[in-house]
Amino acid sequence: MSDAPSDLDLRLVRYFTVVAEHRHFGKAADALRIAQPSLSRQIRRLEQQLGARLLDRTPRGTALTEAGEAFLPRAKALLRSATRAAATARAAARPNRIVIGYTSGLIVTPAAQAMRKLHPDADVHTQHFEYHEPRAALLDRRADAVVTRLPFSTDGLRVTLLYEEPRAVVVSREHRLASKKSVTLDDIADEPMPRIPGADATWSAYWRLEPRPDGSSAPDGPIINALEDKFEVVAAGEAVAIAVGAAAHLRPDLVAIPLEGVEPSHVVLATRAGERSRLVADFTKLAEELLTGPPRD
Repeated sequence: MSDAPSDLDLRLVRYFTVVAEHRHFGKAADALRIAQPSLSRQIRRLEQQLGARLLDRTPRGTALTEAGEAFLPRAKALLRSATRAAATARAAARPNRIVIGYTSGLIVTPAAQAMRKLHPDADVHTQHFEYHEPRAALLDRRADAVVTRLPFSTDGLRVTLLYEEPRAVVVSREHRLASKKSVTLDDIADEPMPRIPGADATWSAYWRLEPRPDGSSAPDGPIINALEDKFEVVAAGEAVAIAVGAAAHLRPDLVAIPLEGVEPSHVVLATRAGERSRLVADFTKLAEELLTGPPRD
């Protein structure tokens, strides 16, 4: 048995992280689409390579050993590093490909179409990302440019402001505020707002308007698992939500009321810092020229 890190099989490392996530061999095997006995054998192989037991089976499922707890964050980092290395190699092998990302409510079509005309021989691909994914997608090279909204961590990125959109309070058409021309924070001080468990704290504070001027937090509304769910709980009268005004146009049972006294939402183009790709440079120019405001009806 060798102690050399290069002897580690990344496939086995991935199997371990999935078992650690599910804390159950059966559920992990289902997620990996392999037989449970085979998964158990693969984990034993990894433990033999490391010379340490990583997992203990218990009546309630599977628990990480002390060695497993120590190895897990490094295993995840190893897999991320391998993913980035592979993406870097693919990018070098395909210099005429660009992946343009965007998050919900934002449209990149005009700039993407112009990019295809400017570079007819290039592979210009567009891809939707969830609100929390842009930075990781860029650093992992799953995307080369992403049009999204602040706030998010910009370490390692270059961020270009494209335009601003006023924020609004979205309420049900039956809500007491629905007929108002505008509202302030005082008007919604007691209104519950949806929560997304595990959401980035800075992002959550921005869209829940926290802290309030008196230092308090927004009243907690229903827990949701996706941004799309917030309009459902708002329409049901269970909460109000902060969004850009155009978002409420998606549903006839919602009203977006301009919110006074808060900074607008910033729509930006994010790319990797130090990026030298000619395609990324050209797309940046096109985005600044063509993506200058929200889509019009």
